[in-house]
Amino acid sequence: MLKNVESLKNGRIPRRVKFKLRDLDVFPNTILSPMDGVTDAPFRRLCRVLSGDRMGLLVSEFVPTDGDAAFRVEGHKQLKFFPEERPFGVQIFGRYPDRMAAAAKKIAEELHPDYIEVNAGCPAPKVAGKGSGSGLLRDLPRLQEILHDVRAALDASATEGHVNLPLTLKCRIGWDSDSINVMETLKIAEGEGVEMLTVHGRTRLQGYNGLADWDWIGKVAAAAKIPVIGNGDVNSVEVARERIENYSVSGVSIGRGAMHNPWIFGQIADAWEGKPARVMTATEALDVFPLYYRFKMEDGVTELGALGRLKQLAARLCKGFSESAMDIRQTLLRSGTAGEFFDNLESLREGVARDLVFEPERLVNLNGAKETELKFGDQFAGR
Repeated sequence: MLKNVESLKNGRIPRRVKFKLRDLDVFPNTILSPMDGVTDAPFRRLCRVLSGDRMGLLVSEFVPTDGDAAFRVEGHKQLKFFPEERPFGVQIFGRYPDRMAAAAKKIAEELHPDYIEVNAGCPAPKVAGKGSGSGLLRDLPRLQEILHDVRAALDASATEGHVNLPLTLKCRIGWDSDSINVMETLKIAEGEGVEMLTVHGRTRLQGYNGLADWDWIGKVAAAAKIPVIGNGDVNSVEVARERIENYSVSGVSIGRGAMHNPWIFGQIADAWEGKPARVMTATEALDVFPLYYRFKMEDGVTELGALGRLKQLAARLCKGFSESAMDIRQTLLRSGTAGEFFDNLESLREGVARDLVFEPERLVNLNGAKETELKFGDQFAGR
């Protein structure tokens, strides 16, 4: 796998190209970051096909547990996944340890994913403001109780004849710059049987603004006895290589970079296998839409719903074309039906797109707005 290093256009192969999650050999050492409303089954399947079935790990959109007195698998569309997505994990979030544990046990026994992940990273006010997601970083004893109870539930499931699944954790480095506590989070995680920690290098207050602090991620990786996956601002093969080499992480988790370049996992796998970088034409990039549309329809969405996601993807991908190609974006976004979208797509493929290349490295800043305040008050209700 590590032959032909000289042929690599963009640099050498990093020392770490895979990692182990218990008995799973994960290659390449990448994860598609779960993003609510983005990384549903159709998008995950799309990325896997475009990668040549070399995705590392896939994770569900996060699944809420607080709202159910008795957790029901059939009540959560985020839990749907296809066999070809494996190895596949389910990420859950909530603030009640008993409900998190019950949900984890039910999911493990009914759906048989490859691992269960606890979310301590989501910054959304409706999540963090109620004490779950990254809100747990304000209450580490509660996070510890959740991890303890979820691990115990998975162990109990194993005694009943089910597979004993690995437990993983996703977190941020802290709530804000004055309360960075990721090293304490690591200690708790390892003590409660967590087998992989993914660290997003921003605080909750940052949201998605500014640059991720990879120095903190590196400190965690250096101290950890378990695989540590770094998350934040990875949007190219070159960045993935640099983060893995310089910060000693076991791998990288990619979110918004994949939204704009769903080929990135295959590009990384190619590089780790010693294959030269490939230039992709704009027409090749546009070929992704029929496949994505098919996956959306197989997922049971309406034509209108599928059209909305086609436009969402078009708006992102077209940022990888030169400025002179803005006509492509505008033409696709003006489509009123799926049929019109594909008619416009064919015209573009035969016209303006023929002489363009897809250059996702043009995307430098994918950051969002910074929030400066968040009400944090009612998360302890009903403890």
